[in-house]
Amino acid sequence: MPEYKISLPQLMIVTAMFTIGSGILLVPSGMASIAKQDAWIAALIGVLFGFITLSVHMLLARMYPEKNLTQICEALLGKWVGKAVGFVFLVTFFLCGPTTVLQEIGTFVTIQMMPETPIEAIIILFGVIVALGSRLGLEVLTRSTELMFPWVLFLFTAMTLLLLSEVKLEQALPILEFGAAPLFPAGLSFASVVFFPHIILLMIYPASANHPEQAHKAVYIGTLIGSIMLVIIVALTILVLGPNITAESMYPSYLLAQKINIGNFLQRIEAVMAIMWFISLFFRISLYLYMIVAGLSQIFGIKNSQALMLPTGWIMVTMAVFIYPNVAYRQSWDAKVWIPFTLVIGVLLPLLLLGLHGIRKLRSRKSA
Repeated sequence: MPEYKISLPQLMIVTAMFTIGSGILLVPSGMASIAKQDAWIAALIGVLFGFITLSVHMLLARMYPEKNLTQICEALLGKWVGKAVGFVFLVTFFLCGPTTVLQEIGTFVTIQMMPETPIEAIIILFGVIVALGSRLGLEVLTRSTELMFPWVLFLFTAMTLLLLSEVKLEQALPILEFGAAPLFPAGLSFASVVFFPHIILLMIYPASANHPEQAHKAVYIGTLIGSIMLVIIVALTILVLGPNITAESMYPSYLLAQKINIGNFLQRIEAVMAIMWFISLFFRISLYLYMIVAGLSQIFGIKNSQALMLPTGWIMVTMAVFIYPNVAYRQSWDAKVWIPFTLVIGVLLPLLLLGLHGIRKLRSRKSA
């Protein structure tokens, strides 16, 4: 059976959903704690950082259009070193990507919606659904994303329009009260959540795209759509809630949806934000799991990657229960470890591979 090829619109939508991911609920708080009322400016700087990084990923993909990320590592580092680097990359990303995101779902639901429900129950329920969805393969995931993305756009647009009456422009003043210094670390924090993890998408494009030579356009457009939505969310939390409440709240976007009140009739529709977040997170974790299992199968020469999907899914669920002992530990880890980790895998790794490619080109020219 031939490998399924993603169409360019599907690749654009998949990239947009992956970009939105967990950022729609988690990004505003960290941004406001660093840049205060200038968080929306920092988000724009983060978009600039992100697209510079994404262009590095695109350059690497264009040089090896028929290979995924683990195959590129083998081509440039040699078979055994390349496999070792690919394995370490996938394992660390597995622990810091889908596992932590799944844990965040459990934390959110137990804190905000179902406080008497054990977090293990939420993690197991959502994790099983993700594992079963990933097991169905790339075709089912991409087509499901096509079906759900219009609903995400509809819910996001509706929430944005309903919040316009609550906007207070004075919440964003004074602009640059603390100077430009906080904008860059805040922008880096934004890029570390929204853009740097895009390196894992090299597992499915351009090798799995039906028009690999045009895949970069779809990825750029999808990333732009997702990042614009996140910038709007950051701006709305500042303009509606204010920088202090945004910084102090764990989930300011969820609190934002509680502020909707149209004529004392249409109000308390924060479930809209939760549904939008659950949809984007389902596809983000499912894509994470699919791409990691596909990479491990390629490294170890396993032809049927589906055989690894459910065991890997159960490992993910088990690790998600124990990976963070408490919320304070998670916040400390996010502040101290996440940004350096994503800089290594999302920026330094592709730059290293590009440097090795350039060295090989120079050697081949000299020998010729």
